[in-house]
Amino acid sequence: MADLDSIVAEIAHEMRGITERGQVADYIPPLACVDPDKFGIAVLDAGGGAHVAGDADEPFSIQSLSKVFGLTLALTLEGSALWTRVRKEPSGSAFNSIVQLESESGIPRNPFINAGAIVIADILVSQLGRLGARQALLDFAQSQSGAAEEVFIDENMAQQERETGFRNAALANYMRTFGNIRNPIEDTLDLYFHQCALTMSCRQLARIGGYLMTGGVDLQSGRMVTSVPIRVRSWH
Repeated sequence: MADLDSIVAEIAHEMRGITERGQVADYIPPLACVDPDKFGIAVLDAGGGAHVAGDADEPFSIQSLSKVFGLTLALTLEGSALWTRVRKEPSGSAFNSIVQLESESGIPRNPFINAGAIVIADILVSQLGRLGARQALLDFAQSQSGAAEEVFIDENMAQQERETGFRNAALANYMRTFGNIRNPIEDTLDLYFHQCALTMSCRQLARIGGYLMTGGVDLQSGRMVTSVPIRVRSWH
């Protein structure tokens, strides 16, 4: 896989010369402090080998990327029944929009917009309890990463998420009026905020997500990560 190593190194080299990097997110104070010059890349090959460059070993809170792992756990616990509470369609709206919930009876379009991820968090709280669900997400990330002690939940980030999460609270309360949030709002949002504060490096993130390219099979152990089959599409 020497060619893949060269490719990711070339990408990182090109990125170091780019000065127009946009703006870092500032709706949560710790995110506004992130150095915009940081760039890391990690690619996991089919054999489980990691190919990294740049700042690939620097930890960061993965924010909405965590929604994939929350959904994985919820599918394992709830099965296909969860699709009665969240759909599988593109929203066509902003990730934190409340607009469609009124006309669609409080059922989010998919589990990767904020409203959908909050419903998934509510399912996990129902199944495992607030603290149990938080620990299950952390255990999942740590066990899949191959570096358990380096994957953690940033409590300060979670607290800042809570203190600035007014729109997420609005989404949760609005869905509660339709009966699609079934636990106390505080418990469901507590899990959601801690999920977003999961912290790891690009290398660890790539390794955790390896099961997504193998139909749900862990590349290291060969075991099924989830009891629900994951469809893998081949691109040619």
